[in-house]
Amino acid sequence: ERRLPDAEPFLMPTHCPVCKGQAYRPEGEAIWRCTNAACPAQLKERLQHWGSRRAMDIEHLGEAVVNQLVDRGLVRDFADLYHLTAEQLADLPRLAEKSARNLVDAIQASKTRGLARLLHALGIRMVGERGARLLADRFNSMTALRQATEAEIAGIYGIGPKIAQAVSRFFSEPANLRIIERLGAAGLVMEDEGAARGPRPLAGKTFVVTGGLTSLSRDEAKELIEKLGGRVAGSVSKKTSYVVVGEAPGSKADDARRLGVLTLDEAQFRELVGR
Repeated sequence: ERRLPDAEPFLMPTHCPVCKGQAYRPEGEAIWRCTNAACPAQLKERLQHWGSRRAMDIEHLGEAVVNQLVDRGLVRDFADLYHLTAEQLADLPRLAEKSARNLVDAIQASKTRGLARLLHALGIRMVGERGARLLADRFNSMTALRQATEAEIAGIYGIGPKIAQAVSRFFSEPANLRIIERLGAAGLVMEDEGAARGPRPLAGKTFVVTGGLTSLSRDEAKELIEKLGGRVAGSVSKKTSYVVVGEAPGSKADDARRLGVLTLDEAQFRELVGR
């Protein structure tokens, strides 16, 4: 009632004002989002996520370096990283020749991180580490995932309709498909066939890990369980198959005893997974 009589109705833009990528608002949410993974307005944060330890794990690709790469126009999307040379990087402030070479080597080494880490690194909305591993285990290749229907994705245990919609929208954006094509051309591994064909002795088993492990990190234990077909949960229930108990375990060990869930020490866990 406070609008002027001749005021034009406001219409939310259907495309990002920065990159013209498709914008959409998930059902039940207030925020409209750009779906373009190479959107300049998001690029710096996306690149930092790409290089983070749990994604592509690129050492030396920190905030200061990312800012310089983007500000100088050397990197406009993820794929540009894999065409950088030590000579280009050595010209950046605070990057000597040795540091530049180390960064190039770290970037090239990230090509073989595997499909699950790649999917996580792409920053697909609502797809974290576990979701990326579930998608990689189900489809085994980027090509198969791109061709999957939203219903097929939603049918994966642990994914559900909202994540499936986000994945489907990501792969419907032409700019994202171009980035994936360029990443493939740069030599990044986009298949996980070895893991799919390998033994999966933990299929159908649910694990909870509590306390510190001495021979491998909690993240490594989680990744190993999932590669062998198991599922890692955050809390203990009657449906939990095993609780792996490390040093100084918390209340989850008590929950396991109370519920009668089998517990494994680190040696027993290593024997179970063949390590």
